[in-house]
Amino acid sequence: MIGKIIGAIAGTQASKHVRGLNGTGGALLGAAAPILLRRLSPLTLIAAAAGAYAAKKYADGQNAEKLPRARPSGFVEPTRTQA
Repeated sequence: MIGKIIGAIAGTQASKHVRGLNGTGGALLGAAAPILLRRLSPLTLIAAAAGAYAAKKYADGQNAEKLPRARPSGFVEPTRTQA
């Protein structure tokens, strides 16, 4: 019971950093996490963590390609937040 409550709180906080997931969805995922963790084997947990790490590195690489590049003169085009 305590694990579900702590998981729901953690899921709500984590949902603030995930696009497309609101607080209620994060709480539901957080509450379900302890149940899934008890049923999975250690090897499966390691594989899931490695997959999540690889997905994050891939997403970071995709976001890095979208950032404005500096010209050789050092000038960067202003964005809406900079103007």
